[in-house]
Amino acid sequence: MVVQTQSILVTGGAGYVGAVLVPKLLEDGLKVRVVDLFLYGEDVLDSVKEHPGLTLIKGDIRDRATITEAVSGVDTVLHLACISNDPSFELNPELGKSINYDAFGMLVEESQRAGVRRFIYASSGSVYGLSDAQDVTEDHPLRPLTDYSKFKIMCEEDLLAAASEQFVPVIIRPATLCGYSPRLRLDLTVNILTTHAVERGGITVFGGTQKRPNLHIQDMVALYRLLLTLPDEKVAGKVYNAGYQNHTVADIAKIVKQVVEEQFPEKAPISIDTTPTDDLRSYHISSQKIADELGFTPSHNIEDAVRDLCQAFSEGKIPSALEDVRYYNVRLMKNIELV
Repeated sequence: MVVQTQSILVTGGAGYVGAVLVPKLLEDGLKVRVVDLFLYGEDVLDSVKEHPGLTLIKGDIRDRATITEAVSGVDTVLHLACISNDPSFELNPELGKSINYDAFGMLVEESQRAGVRRFIYASSGSVYGLSDAQDVTEDHPLRPLTDYSKFKIMCEEDLLAAASEQFVPVIIRPATLCGYSPRLRLDLTVNILTTHAVERGGITVFGGTQKRPNLHIQDMVALYRLLLTLPDEKVAGKVYNAGYQNHTVADIAKIVKQVVEEQFPEKAPISIDTTPTDDLRSYHISSQKIADELGFTPSHNIEDAVRDLCQAFSEGKIPSALEDVRYYNVRLMKNIELV
């Protein structure tokens, strides 16, 4: 039976991915419910806030009453909400655990109780840690280097253990995302290198030899939309990598330099400086499984992401790019008192 999702809860729906995804889900005719603390701005969903199909819940996913309300009457949950990278998590490990892991079991429990049919979990490609394998497939040993990645794995295990004929989980391990979003993150590899090229006229590469898999945010959104249309038997209990181009950080810097110089000829030549780093995370993920089984192949590349960001800069959509803490998870986490 093909699942025709009618209503969906997107946790963290005002985040980097959600701000692009939610309007698309509404275009698809779905009833969309978002639960989010809106830490990065109340305006990121302004383009659709009056849409009759959208319900916004400003609340904490650690609060059971909030979750009970949020899951009531929806048939699908897409769980995006988390402290979303290693440095942000490490600022306050107890806070990170409470959001990224402790709240997860409650969300799954309440989803099952409410009769949610499908549960899509946004895990992370970082669960593989450091690997020199030519292609890291979904069967590769999981070697988390940080608590952030460790709790992603624990959530995966708990979710798969909860699977039943009535409750269909699917897990996605995304690569590092890139490209423009109304809730923009400039602490991601492609995005920050582009910002430095545009704003400073120079790029600093930390290390450079580390391999980083990347995926355009528009392709990430396309994948989540696809998952809402597939039959249970196609995705039940499945785990998929979701990436596209695997490049070293040094190669990404060269791509950024070339595209920014094309888009802003007056800024050429853009310099690239290299400095040592202790960030050893490096992996080359394979996304062959999701292509073979679900027919999903990305259609945007790193160059597209850089061009999108350049256009946003040109249109004045990224004011105070180097100063505004909203673009940088760690900086904003330091500025708020989330407990």
